[in-house]
Amino acid sequence: MASRMVHAANPICETMKKYIIQFAHQHLDFRIPEIRSIVSLIGCEASLKECDLVSGSPFMEIKLKNDTDAMRIMKRSVLSKRVYELWAEGTSVKEVKDKIDSLPSEVTEEYTNNGKSFRIIVETFNKKISSAEKIKKIELLTESASVFQAKINLRTPDVSFHLLEFYENDSKPSEEPLKVFFGRWVADGQRDAIQQYHLQKRHFIANTSMDACLSMVMANLAQVKHDDFVMDPFVGSGSLLVSSAHYGAYVMGTDIDYLLLHARAKPSRACQKTRASDESVRQNLQQYGLESRYIDVMVADASRHRVWRKGCRFDAIITDPPYGIRESAAKIATVDESQVKEVEGAPHYPQKAQYNIGDIYKDLLNFAAKFLELGGRLVYWLPIFRPEYQESNIPQHPCLRLESNCEQPLNLSISRRLITMVKDKEFEEIHNSEGASIAVDQYEKESFRQKYFKAVVAAGSAEKQSS
Repeated sequence: MASRMVHAANPICETMKKYIIQFAHQHLDFRIPEIRSIVSLIGCEASLKECDLVSGSPFMEIKLKNDTDAMRIMKRSVLSKRVYELWAEGTSVKEVKDKIDSLPSEVTEEYTNNGKSFRIIVETFNKKISSAEKIKKIELLTESASVFQAKINLRTPDVSFHLLEFYENDSKPSEEPLKVFFGRWVADGQRDAIQQYHLQKRHFIANTSMDACLSMVMANLAQVKHDDFVMDPFVGSGSLLVSSAHYGAYVMGTDIDYLLLHARAKPSRACQKTRASDESVRQNLQQYGLESRYIDVMVADASRHRVWRKGCRFDAIITDPPYGIRESAAKIATVDESQVKEVEGAPHYPQKAQYNIGDIYKDLLNFAAKFLELGGRLVYWLPIFRPEYQESNIPQHPCLRLESNCEQPLNLSISRRLITMVKDKEFEEIHNSEGASIAVDQYEKESFRQKYFKAVVAAGSAEKQSS
């Protein structure tokens, strides 16, 4: 596969237009990294105004050259609802109306005249208002015929405008909004894809199958594109392969769990007594018409890199290693770790040994350093005990640069972080002794499993005391 270099376009020229992205209220820490990764992938010029998100607003301003770039971003983003060309903003509808009236005709003429129909939709956030109030706001905006001269069509308009009001998220909602935006709708995000690939509709799932939204976010952070070669070394039921194949990649994976890959493990769905005979990772891709993108999955130990030929290269490695909670973390035992003697003539099944979390991630980074294309990305989940977390807990490798680090809180004490790393140096350029390392290993003395259940017990005790 050809090498992929990350492109970042700067500086931003003065002729760029202002747009505003409306995010879904989900996975807040992932929104900016996803947009940045998509912008880098498609190679468009963009300037993001991240400060808009500080107050909890679902809106972010972004400068782009044209609608085409805005539509290309929305064609990939699953955390965005819509993108609008921003016409005006302020702290009241009256202020926004005055700014709209003062817009030059070359901005408004194409969309409000020339026989085109339009509609205005009012949306409020952190406050509900009546239909009558919405109508009043629309009438205020359109009372001046200098801009909105086209015919109104509420069902199938040529142009949709949105008035967006954001109120302070307080126990007692304020009467006046913190911010008001008025924009022309350009494109929707890919929220529908989440339902299309929902796990409830998936033929083959496991205890730790990644949900569709996060799977697609991971593929976006990995910048998966058409004809890429994507690998998941802890493949499980193949959720990450499905999302990568959706974006046109060829996919494969490995897992040490023979029973799971051959659909002989205990079913994960409630009330299901036995697994169907055709449950498999291949069947999952076939279900969505993506079988042509499927290479294979193999029963293999992720810690054994020698099974891979030296020239093997992947454009992206996307994975969710086991944490030892719902799925055990195991590897093939070495001769020293083996405790059961072989019986002559009996079938041989490789024995498994405990696989410490720190070793899992060091092996993963070493694997990525060896087998990723230059410029390729490694995206993986890292479990975190929040009271002890520090940036030095993140695994490092001389060949891999940290691109983003997003947190998904699971409770007050436990979270997991989605780490994105970019390979910016060939493995042969470093000394053999310079492999992956973890400056401060959270789980060197106590496993994540032990910390996890201590946190669960502590939370239960605190709940009993409060009640």
